[in-house]
Amino acid sequence: MSITSTIIDPLLHLHGVAAYSLVGALVFGEAAAFVGFVLPGETAVILGGVLAYRHSVSLTLMAAVVVAAAVIGDSVGYEVGRRYGQRLLKRPIFARHQAAIDGGRARLHKYGGRAVFLARFTAFLRAVMPGLAGTVRMPYRRFLPWNAAGGLIWGVGYTILGYLAGASYKTVENYAGKLSEVILAVVVLGLLTWVIWRRRRDRQQPAPDQPSSSK
Repeated sequence: MSITSTIIDPLLHLHGVAAYSLVGALVFGEAAAFVGFVLPGETAVILGGVLAYRHSVSLTLMAAVVVAAAVIGDSVGYEVGRRYGQRLLKRPIFARHQAAIDGGRARLHKYGGRAVFLARFTAFLRAVMPGLAGTVRMPYRRFLPWNAAGGLIWGVGYTILGYLAGASYKTVENYAGKLSEVILAVVVLGLLTWVIWRRRRDRQQPAPDQPSSSK
C-alpha cells in the first residue's frame, strides 16, 4: 500500500457522525484557536465533499456543518483575539509570519469588513484574520455579517468542489474497472496537492498592502 493510500483511505472510509464531526472540528479549529493555520480545514472540506459523492454523508448536511463550523469558529477566534490577541501575537510561532500579520492589520484598517470576507479565501489569513479583527477592536456587529458571508460562500463552494472531484473520478471509473480506487486516490491527491501548494505560496508571499519600509 502506498503512502497516499495510507493517508487518504482511512478518511474516505468515514461516514455519518464521524465524518461530520471530523470535518466540522477541523474547520472550527482553523480559526478558533488563533493558531489554526496548522490545521487542514480547507482540505477537510474537500474530503467532506468527496464523502458526500460516495453517499457516506449528505451533501446538504455536510455543507451546513462546514458553514456553521466556519462561522462559529471565526467568532471564537474573534473573541480570543479581542481578549488575548496582543499577547498571543508576541509568541515565537508568529514571528516568521509577521509580514503577513502586519498586512492583515493594514487590510482591516483599509477595507474593514471586506477584509474579513476576502481573507476567507486565503489560507493563512483565513486562520488569523478573525483574531486580528478582534485585536484591532472591530465591532462584532460589523465583523459577523462579513464573516457569515465568507463562511457561506467558502463552505458551500469547497464542499461542492470536493463533490465534483468525486464525480470526475466516477466518470473515469466507468472505463477503468479494477483501477477505480487507484484513480480515486490520484484525483483526490492531485486536488489536495494543489491546496497545499497554494497554502505554502500564500504564506511565502508578502502581504501586498503592507507599506514598504524606508530608511
